[in-house]
Amino acid sequence: MAKSKKSSKKSKGKAKKSGRKANPAFMKPMTPSSTLAAVIGGSPMPRTEVTKKLWAYIKRNGLQDKANRRMINGDDKLRAVFGGRSQVSMFDMTKLVSNHLR
Repeated sequence: MAKSKKSSKKSKGKAKKSGRKANPAFMKPMTPSSTLAAVIGGSPMPRTEVTKKLWAYIKRNGLQDKANRRMINGDDKLRAVFGGRSQVSMFDMTKLVSNHLR
C-alpha cells in the first residue's frame, strides 16, 4: 500500500505544475524599437521570445562577463539598447529592454 501512496503523490505534483497557465501579458506580441531590432529582429514577438533571442545574441557573441556571470558586457548594438552603458546586470537588462518594446 505504501507504494501506491507514493505514486499518487507524484502524479498530483505533476498535475499542479502542468495546470499552470502563462500570463497573457507576457504572450502579447510587442514591437521592438529600431535599436533593439538591430539585435533581435524587427518582427513583433512576445516578451519571452525577446528574452530568448537576446540571450542567444549574448551567448553567441560571448558578452557575458567571465568573472561575474551576472553582468552583461555591451557591444556597439547592446550599448544603444542599454542607454550608453557598457556593462549592466542581467536584472537591469530586462528593465532597459522593456523601454524598447511597444
